[in-house]
Amino acid sequence: MHADEYPKFLEVLAGVHDFYGKDMSDFAAQLWIEAMRAFELQQVSKALSGHLMDPDRGQFMPKPADIVRQLQGTQTDRALVAWGKVASAIGQVGAYSDVVFDDPLIHLCIVDAGGWPKVCRTTYEEQSYLQHRFCEAYRAYAGRGAPAEYPSRLTGAGSGPDEYLKVGMTPPAPRLVGDKARAREVLAGGTSAMRISATPAALALPDLRRVPTHGREAA
Repeated sequence: MHADEYPKFLEVLAGVHDFYGKDMSDFAAQLWIEAMRAFELQQVSKALSGHLMDPDRGQFMPKPADIVRQLQGTQTDRALVAWGKVASAIGQVGAYSDVVFDDPLIHLCIVDAGGWPKVCRTTYEEQSYLQHRFCEAYRAYAGRGAPAEYPSRLTGAGSGPDEYLKVGMTPPAPRLVGDKARAREVLAGGTSAMRISATPAALALPDLRRVPTHGREAA
C-alpha cells in the first residue's frame, strides 16, 4: 500500500468501526497501517468486506491478524498469477525482445533469476524449479510492500536501449505484457539500471545450469 493511499484506507477502516459501533483511536489506526502496509489497498478493502459478510467471524470486530491471515493466501495466488504471465511471455515474446510486465515485482524476480534471456532459455526440466523459486521470491517481495526501485524494462538478448542511443537511434519499443496501461506505468516508474542492489541470499536463484535433471548433473 502506498503512503498516499493511507487516508483512503483509514476512511474504509473508519466505516468498519462504525459498522460495529466502535470508536477508532489514533493508536489503533497506526497499528492497522503497519499491519496492512505490505498489501494492496484493493486487497485489504476486499478482505475487510469479506470479514463483515462472514456468517461466523463477521459478528466480531476484525483484528489485523484476521485480515493478514486472509491476505497471506492472496499473496500466494498473486505469485501464481505472476508466474503465469512470465510463462506465457517466454513463448510469445522470447529472449531477444525487451519486455515490460504490468507488475514491477515480476521484474525484480526475473532479475534475481539472472535476467530475461536466461529465464527464456531454461529447459523444460528446469522450469518447475524456476517456478518454485520465482514464487518464493515474489511472495517475499510482496511482503515488503510496493518497491521503491525496480528495472523499468527487462532487456532481451539483443542490444539494450543504451546501445541504440549511443549511435543516435531510437530503441525499439518493449513488448508490454498483461494490462497495457499498467505496464506503461511500470515502464515510466522504473529505473534504467538492470540491477538495483545485491540480491538477498534468501532470494537469489542458483545457476539453473547446475540444477540436476532426471537424476544426473546438467552439463
